[in-house]
Amino acid sequence: MALVAPLLLTLAGCTGGAADVESGGGQGFVSGDGSAQVIDPSDRVAVGDVSGTTLEGDPLSLDDFAGDVVVMNVWGSWCAPCRAEAPALQQVSVDTENDGVQFVGINTRDQEAAAIAFEKNFGITYPSLVDRSGELQLAFRESLPANSIPSTLVIDRDGRVAARVLGATTYSQLTDLVDQVASER
Repeated sequence: MALVAPLLLTLAGCTGGAADVESGGGQGFVSGDGSAQVIDPSDRVAVGDVSGTTLEGDPLSLDDFAGDVVVMNVWGSWCAPCRAEAPALQQVSVDTENDGVQFVGINTRDQEAAAIAFEKNFGITYPSLVDRSGELQLAFRESLPANSIPSTLVIDRDGRVAARVLGATTYSQLTDLVDQVASER
């Protein structure tokens, strides 16, 4: 019983009230409030190993973008806030591609056909890693609640989490964060 009580408290912490928990296709998730946080350079944490296979079947590693600013967005086709923010993410991706900024999605808890249809429908041109189990999100456990979908991280040129948005982001919010981190030298 002493072991069960902490487990139940932990599980209770991963859910919220009805306003906090949304569900799509029977897959519950906690949607953030869209709040952004910029992390002071002295407090930034290096990202762990993030690598895998893209929805197109290609290998991809965060190490492929060493020296660039990387925007990583955790999303699922079943997630209404993910659909709402997709056009903004794509536009910021296009607007910053010549500034040493790379975008990578992390598609989580999704079916491949649905994820590919999502990308096609929203004209997403940047790659997305497949993360059906949510395991890749654990690389960000020091910076990102694993169950907050969507979430967006801005990783600085040194491979450290510099900013995050928990919940859907907007064009202006993401542009401001990316510009701030990209201007750091």
